Amino acid sequence: MAVSASTEILPEDGTAGTLVGRVLTDAGPSVVAVRADGVFDISRAAPTVADLCNAPDPLALARGPGQRLGSLDDWIPHLLAPIDLQAIKAAGVTFAVSLLERLIEEHAKGDPSRADQVRAELNDIIGADVTTIRPGSPEADALKRTLMARGAWSPYLEVGIGPYAEVFTKAAPMSAVGYGAEIGIRPDSEWNNPEPEVTLVVSAAGTIVGATLGNDVNLRDLEGRSALLLGIAKDNNASCAIGPFVRLFDDTFGLDDVRRAKVDLEVTGPDQFRLRGSSDLSKISRDPLDLVRHAMGNLHQYPDGMVLMTGTLFAPTEQRTPGGHGFTHVVGDLVSIRSPRLGTLTNRVNHCDRIAPWTFGVSALMRNLASRGLLA
Repeated sequence: MAVSASTEILPEDGTAGTLVGRVLTDAGPSVVAVRADGVFDISRAAPTVADLCNAPDPLALARGPGQRLGSLDDWIPHLLAPIDLQAIKAAGVTFAVSLLERLIEEHAKGDPSRADQVRAELNDIIGADVTTIRPGSPEADALKRTLMARGAWSPYLEVGIGPYAEVFTKAAPMSAVGYGAEIGIRPDSEWNNPEPEVTLVVSAAGTIVGATLGNDVNLRDLEGRSALLLGIAKDNNASCAIGPFVRLFDDTFGLDDVRRAKVDLEVTGPDQFRLRGSSDLSKISRDPLDLVRHAMGNLHQYPDGMVLMTGTLFAPTEQRTPGGHGFTHVVGDLVSIRSPRLGTLTNRVNHCDRIAPWTFGVSALMRNLASRGLLA
């Protein structure tokens, strides 16, 4: 018996949780609840996902009445990223493995041919198991002083084991693509990879109300040349995928589920290359609550809320071609990210300039919602 598309995309417990998403209807983008008996438009109660997440009781809105649009199988081709007005933020260097890979990018100056040599040199220089060091601790400070004395300190070590987390703006609100859409890499990048990440959904009050999956595409060569190129390396047309749905916190899913979440990645290329990897949030160096506190609070507010990608343990080093220098994307790669409690996010890789330009922003959404009588 063939497996339906909805079975592939949903969490392992199906629609047992409270799942919220967005679909493109003939009228425009609509907030929907995904339930056992289909997809329900709840835009009358919550015109935007930001409105829903900032409501006093998001669960009540998500579980309230709505107009049934049809089955999930029918609407999968019309899925959008399940967020809208929220700021799209990302945390970097939150795992020891990713810390080492960022150091390699920096010391190799973005040259993938030097990666293996630099990796061996750094292991000798650091001389410590950074996985056991708590960021901001006295042990971290002692290692910092030692490395500074040896001329080996780095901005990546500063955020990896120092008191402040790296939190950056990944992309503008409304720019993320959803399940099934093309995801972009710059045509001038020769060393890049997917970054499969659990993504926190946070209200304007700083409360984590749910989670989803994200792909924080990383251009390793550009960032490796200079940390000041982070914006160019991270924020390009379609360089951020989020989805398939937001799973709100309820009696089936909560913060502890996020803390122990496993994320599996599979990349299948048009060249028959296949890459598999995984990430385990139980190995993260900063708790999700700590990451949110670094991103927002008294010093920085987000009145529409934010989503925060939590970083990844996955750092591919597998050779893609004989005599090559590690993994990098090629156009046509199919990237699937799955976590048992959050479902599957799948996107196909293309160059940013070959993907349709992003034209439907916040002002367009507001005009659309007003024309439909959905704004109070």
